[in-house]
Amino acid sequence: MSEHSTIEWTDATWNPMRGCTKISPGCAHCYAETFAERFRGVAGHPFEFGFDLRLVPEKLGDPIRWSKPKKIFVNSMSDLFHEGVPDEYIEKVCRVMLAANWHTYQILTKRADRMAALLLGRLSAAARARHIWWGVSVEDRKHGLPRIARLRSAKLAVAFVSIEPLLEDLGKPDLGGIHWVIVGGESGPGARPMSRAWVRSLRDHCHNAGIPFFFKQWGGVRKKAAGRHLDGRTYSEFPQFTESPPLDRDQRLLLLHDIAA
Repeated sequence: MSEHSTIEWTDATWNPMRGCTKISPGCAHCYAETFAERFRGVAGHPFEFGFDLRLVPEKLGDPIRWSKPKKIFVNSMSDLFHEGVPDEYIEKVCRVMLAANWHTYQILTKRADRMAALLLGRLSAAARARHIWWGVSVEDRKHGLPRIARLRSAKLAVAFVSIEPLLEDLGKPDLGGIHWVIVGGESGPGARPMSRAWVRSLRDHCHNAGIPFFFKQWGGVRKKAAGRHLDGRTYSEFPQFTESPPLDRDQRLLLLHDIAA
């Protein structure tokens, strides 16, 4: 929920909704839930209601207010395609992303079926936009790998996969139609271990396929101490960016008025 972010692969976070519910093993130690629940009951705090799902329409215009181009992680504290979010609200989020096209947007979901269905239908313009990157989270073979196939089915301009937390060896998954891969280990109390061999296998698989590879972290209880070096180097590869000039202040004010209307 910030114009600046410490997440290694983005510049800012934007949360036009807050809260989520667990649906797979990757959710077990959700950092967002842990953070949000600290503030449950604190009157006036953004997470006064903990991690309960809530729409936050007053945040819809944030990317329009930010004139400097950024990579924006959309819903770092939620899931845009949660079943409790109305289709019409998702459309509003997409209209903002299409209008404020001087930014690059990064959307991640574990609800790949709903995302693909909407992107193949009423959100098709957003699916074709090169400044909007659509991704799925992958943690294991059973739950995660089928999301990649569903992501691919949406025929996106830019599709990516965030393999975090990596909980087992994924072998050589089919990455056809995928433009970027992020890999990382789980961090914080109770973090599940990640093998170096699993990471190396995915790195080599990506490089053999010509896919940019971003290694986010080893994770663990002491994330900072573990770092993010792999075999003596840092992998911070990205897909090619598209660049559009920002609108001037008056144009952005008109956009904000339209969003609020």
